[in-house]
Amino acid sequence: MTSGGKVKVTLVKSLHGQLRHISASVRGLGLRRRHQSVQVADSAENRGMINAASHMLKVERI
Repeated sequence: MTSGGKVKVTLVKSLHGQLRHISASVRGLGLRRRHQSVQVADSAENRGMINAASHMLKVERI
């Protein structure tokens, strides 16, 4: 995915039992509950947070 666009990020697994930095990354993206979706800019900062929690997120281009 390229920088400059937007991506839709959905939390598909619970944060319970995850490491602190993974939970902080997910919350930094604006996700609070399972199955909640947010649209974020496809920037290097957001891409790093997405990569930290990639095992519990679903990412789609917009």
